[in-house]
Amino acid sequence: MRYRSFGRTGWQVSEIGFGAWQLGGDWGKADDRTSIDTLHYAFDQGINFVDTAELYGNGHSETVIGQALKQWKVGKIYVATKARPVVWPSPADDAPQMRGRFPEWYLRDNIEKSLRRLGVERIDMFQLHSFMPSALVELDWLETLMKLRREGKIDRIGVSLRDNRPDEGVDLSEAGLVDSIQVIFNLFEQRPRQRLFPVGKNTRTAFIARVPLDSGSLTGSWSKDTYASWEAGSQPHSMFRGERFSQTLERVEALKVLCRPYFSTLAEAAMRFVLSEPELSTLIPGMRNRTEVDLNIAYCDGQPFPPDLKDKLQDHIWVRNYYK
Repeated sequence: MRYRSFGRTGWQVSEIGFGAWQLGGDWGKADDRTSIDTLHYAFDQGINFVDTAELYGNGHSETVIGQALKQWKVGKIYVATKARPVVWPSPADDAPQMRGRFPEWYLRDNIEKSLRRLGVERIDMFQLHSFMPSALVELDWLETLMKLRREGKIDRIGVSLRDNRPDEGVDLSEAGLVDSIQVIFNLFEQRPRQRLFPVGKNTRTAFIARVPLDSGSLTGSWSKDTYASWEAGSQPHSMFRGERFSQTLERVEALKVLCRPYFSTLAEAAMRFVLSEPELSTLIPGMRNRTEVDLNIAYCDGQPFPPDLKDKLQDHIWVRNYYK
């Protein structure tokens, strides 16, 4: 495992983190014993950063992580969790109001519940699940989180940007108001490289890349029959409904052709592309079992990404929001 500086926190975190949404059961049934075994196996391989949220299985992901942490006695595991806003902003709203979406009573309640589920005395990284640029002048959220930090409830403060709006974090990163920013970054969503990451370099903001494998599509393992195999009502079944699945599969096949001369699998190309970004602190693919842990950490060898392929991949940027 290779480690990177987590912004200005002083932490050294594994460049492959553990995305824990699937532990909550939203991506299909999850066996808690298998989930705990997978977490422990990941920790054994050097993964020391886990990202979760109260949203994931209505707190169940946090509960499973808490059980795994209780049994883990070797080395520090950094845990990042999140609270959703009282009311989600509309994905179509270009200028939603931040004030009032994370009132103090609400954040305090969320943090206390997360502390109990995780079984810890202090949350390492507490993130707001959705960020609105008006927050740069509507600072009630930050005032509350700073209070909670002084009280010892949380250590560091972060935000998770809206799904298809990476540039909403540019001014925030430039201001240096938070320790970390989580953003979608993968072969389809490459825009953070253009403005967000360069600005964050100056303020030493930590960046967390979520869905590096585009929620599974960039593993390259999908076929035309994959959608029918997903559990009705699960996150992938909803996310890739209608023509979304066929549109995604068509674009994935084009990427396979492009990447084949360079890498043996599309998954390798996708993971190495994200890892090649020097401003990134960690990426958080989801992992359900030991095999998936091994597949993800196989790329932690510092191998450079082919510059000519990176240039060609810009033609495959695909701006869409399937996560709403």
